[in-house]
Amino acid sequence: MNLSRKRILVVKLSPYFLKRNRFWFEKNSEKIYQLVKSKTQWQNDCIFLEEKQMIPISSLVQKLLDLGYERVQEITFPGEFSQKNDLIDIFPVNSKSGFRIEFFGNIIEEIQDLKLEILDEVKVRRVLEEKLKSQKLFSGLKDLKPGDYVVHLDHGVGKFIGMEKLSSKDASSYYVLEYALTDRLYVPLGLERKLSKYVGFVNPKISRLGSAAWQKTKRKIKEEVEKFAKELLQIYAKREIALRPPYFKDREIESIIASTFAFKETPDQDKAMAEIRKDLSKTKPMDRLLCGDVGFGKTEVALRAMLMSVSAGWQAVMLCPTTILTNQHFQNFKTRLSNLPISLDILTRLQAKKEQKQIIERLILGKTDIIVGTHRLLSKDIAPYLFNKGHGLLVIDDEQRFGVRQKEKLKKLRASLDILSLSATPIPRTLYLAFSSLREMSLIQTPPKGRLPIKTMVLPWSEKTVKKAINEELARNGQIYYLHNRVASIENVKSFLEKLAPKAKIGIVHGKMREKELLKAMTDLQLGKINLLLATTIIENGIDFPNVNTLIVDDASRLGLSQAYQIRGRIGRFSLPAFAFFLYPNKLSPPAKERLAALKQAQELGSGWQIAVKDLEIRGAGNILGKEQSGSVNQVGLNLYCQMLSETVAKQKDS
Repeated sequence: MNLSRKRILVVKLSPYFLKRNRFWFEKNSEKIYQLVKSKTQWQNDCIFLEEKQMIPISSLVQKLLDLGYERVQEITFPGEFSQKNDLIDIFPVNSKSGFRIEFFGNIIEEIQDLKLEILDEVKVRRVLEEKLKSQKLFSGLKDLKPGDYVVHLDHGVGKFIGMEKLSSKDASSYYVLEYALTDRLYVPLGLERKLSKYVGFVNPKISRLGSAAWQKTKRKIKEEVEKFAKELLQIYAKREIALRPPYFKDREIESIIASTFAFKETPDQDKAMAEIRKDLSKTKPMDRLLCGDVGFGKTEVALRAMLMSVSAGWQAVMLCPTTILTNQHFQNFKTRLSNLPISLDILTRLQAKKEQKQIIERLILGKTDIIVGTHRLLSKDIAPYLFNKGHGLLVIDDEQRFGVRQKEKLKKLRASLDILSLSATPIPRTLYLAFSSLREMSLIQTPPKGRLPIKTMVLPWSEKTVKKAINEELARNGQIYYLHNRVASIENVKSFLEKLAPKAKIGIVHGKMREKELLKAMTDLQLGKINLLLATTIIENGIDFPNVNTLIVDDASRLGLSQAYQIRGRIGRFSLPAFAFFLYPNKLSPPAKERLAALKQAQELGSGWQIAVKDLEIRGAGNILGKEQSGSVNQVGLNLYCQMLSETVAKQKDS
């Protein structure tokens, strides 16, 4: 072997090689060289390139793609390569610098070092590990169907045709993608991590194989993502540097509150509580998203977290989207905390001015341990007096109902606030921020013991169906929600239902009623004075009545998927069989058809998490990351956009 010839090693982007540092590769270079010559696995996972070596440029490009390297316009980071005519620039993941390989025909004429070096090898390995993780996480390939649009990291947007075997001798299966001019790309099963399902708000433009346009698009969007990630990180950086004393554990209070819980904690509840305890034992403030299906026990986890804050000598605040939900939480907490020396307050527009003044005085004096309230808590005369001990826990219930600005308003009060956000179907922005390592996340996916899936019927509206559903529920002394989402005609519907089901005792709730009337109707339902509640979507949030086990929606085509799912979660809260009837008019738009089909598919318990992603696909990505980012999302698809965001955040986080 001519030692004067330059030789470089390029290894696969894989967890195995990312665990090895640069010195390991230098030390074992000759050993690896011999393994590549004799072992198939090493031939698949590595390539040695040497001056005067004969290898067609197209073969090297394909090999680099198979090794997991990303094709870019200009290399800037390990794991990338670019091609310009007879030049290939490559930055091996096992090297501290990049190289330029110059070809003459099919022969490597020269290998030059590029002025492109990494200073922090540990950080680079961490970013590359994050890249592998995000590619797996954001692929969306699980439910891929022929006809779906797919994005290939190196080739752009194509249409998935199906899985094929290339010949009877070849046992491998391939993803077949069709591009512009009916060109086809075959991606072997096992190398699909460069693929992601396209999710956007219009049908995408199909890319042309071999065109430089995709690399330009990708570069432009990466630059936009870097800018966006920088803005996000500046917000979170302020919280990163904030410190507060760690919470200490009060076993006595924990034991008392656990004894008043009517159910056995599920394994996921226990895990979520352990994760929150761990967060609170650190000096860095917590920012955790607790995602669990409707009725799976998020409120219980939140209550115990609030008690940890009170035990540490600080205040706990719960922000709720509606007066009804606020009142329900307050009544529940009041019962649960009756044997503990903890002061509890509620603040909504329902409190008289005199009572509100007294609450503000207690807040100023630091006499309120826990306060539950609506947007009223964000008012100028209240917000400054929250958390006046310097630290505390903010719980945001149904966080998808609050705008980013509203949430940031409370966060800005105290940089050292601990934040626990509760959501059954997170807004997609939250979903992906959680995944992008900016927020911690706990999932509650196991239903309480004895909980049954809700039997869901998606049917055309008919008087016969409505009558049968009402009578069958009343026959077992149960109660019913009848959802009619138009205030103008709700009284007419009441008259119709009175004739249809004379035994029904009907109450009405909607958003234009005075709040005292709303609470009275809810109390009547709780006491059994009414057995059919005719309502608008106001019942969507947090209403919890165990005896209501039939839901009838008279025009389900008007509901969003996440909204319909949330409303369905208002029944079947305990161990009785529950029935949801989503009725629709004769003519349905294609998006409405798709929404209702998805809802019917998601009958199993714990499907709210998948619903959020499905809802995103149907509604599109326009409002996820704001107007500025929606154009970028549309060009590369949400999954690839989130891979880029996740990778960029990992790169910038240590800077």
